[in-house]
Amino acid sequence: MLSRLSALAVITAFGASPALAQSCGGSFSSFVDGLKNEAVQRGHEPETVDRFFANARKDAAVLKADRAQGVFQLPFVDFSRRLISQNRINKGRAMGQKYASIFAKIENKYGVSRGVLLAFWAFETDYGTFQGDFNTANALMTLAHDCRRPELFLPQIFAALELFGKGNFDPTRTTGAWAGEIGMVQMLPADILENGIDGDGDGRVSLKTSAPDALLSGGKMLSALGWRKGEPWLQEVTMPKNFDWSKTGLNHSASAHDWQNMGVQARGGQLVDGLPSSIILPQGRKGPAFLAYPNFRVYFEWNQSFTYVLTAAYFANRLEGARVYNAGTPDTGLSGVQMKSLQKKLAARGYDVGKVDGILGAKTRSAVQDLQTKMGLPADAWPTPSLLGKL
Repeated sequence: MLSRLSALAVITAFGASPALAQSCGGSFSSFVDGLKNEAVQRGHEPETVDRFFANARKDAAVLKADRAQGVFQLPFVDFSRRLISQNRINKGRAMGQKYASIFAKIENKYGVSRGVLLAFWAFETDYGTFQGDFNTANALMTLAHDCRRPELFLPQIFAALELFGKGNFDPTRTTGAWAGEIGMVQMLPADILENGIDGDGDGRVSLKTSAPDALLSGGKMLSALGWRKGEPWLQEVTMPKNFDWSKTGLNHSASAHDWQNMGVQARGGQLVDGLPSSIILPQGRKGPAFLAYPNFRVYFEWNQSFTYVLTAAYFANRLEGARVYNAGTPDTGLSGVQMKSLQKKLAARGYDVGKVDGILGAKTRSAVQDLQTKMGLPADAWPTPSLLGKL
């Protein structure tokens, strides 16, 4: 399951809450006792707190899932072909027709195109078919107790407790993804509190069983995260052979007019002028090429994986009629082991690559591009065995 740990959503929902006093680690039972004490201090009734935490337990399967996200090591072409099938496209378009009135309401109120939400719905739960079978309360407590990123998960526990008090969460029966996301579009408890909408008018916010609730809530959340109404997010482009590749990447932007003057052309339609945009080459100058508009960056508030984000954005276009991207003939990339070796070598040279995890993330791409420039190589931020061999 893909994790969507939006720190922004946590801050938005809990910016005015008391500081989190509970620390991670130690015995799990003592940790839960600390959570219960803090919950009472926050004003929750002791009886409600006792019922919420009555069956709390550490879930080893959650920790295993958290440490096994190897799918993100796949390059974009492989990853996107794995996630996008004709059946998923057909089903997505059928769902778009089935819930046409709901999508029209979302587009009118929040400006989020139906393809965007359909893509998330497909990737997160296969249109609601599989929403995850991890006990949500235990998943959140397990991850908060684990000291890797407790600041992300501790607020979600208290958000789930608040949902429980409203009758919208059951600590023994509510299930979802290993990282605590719930429902058809997989939203965290704090996001549900902040953005949950009763879309079908039954008086409840039920993201697990109601597509209108889930879709409208997802649309509101994207709007809250900064989605710009009616604007594009991604467009496939063709690149000239003599391009200055150091100008590519999300850390560089220009107007459509400037890109056109440099020889960049839309593969279909016209480039959208008046908006800053960045050229994305997920597998270097010989692979696919896209132009990312401001809305593309909002995707990273939903999921922090570059490969997932690009695939979701591209799939949204496909669901709205775009053709299959030109995969090109990209140079062979690095294996996970090779990527870790590269990251270690880059770190030794003073680059900040973040965690050495074998994943080509934003920091590693930026470091590779800078190194390529210094070495007089095409600076397309795509590391190859040849580059690794030069270090």
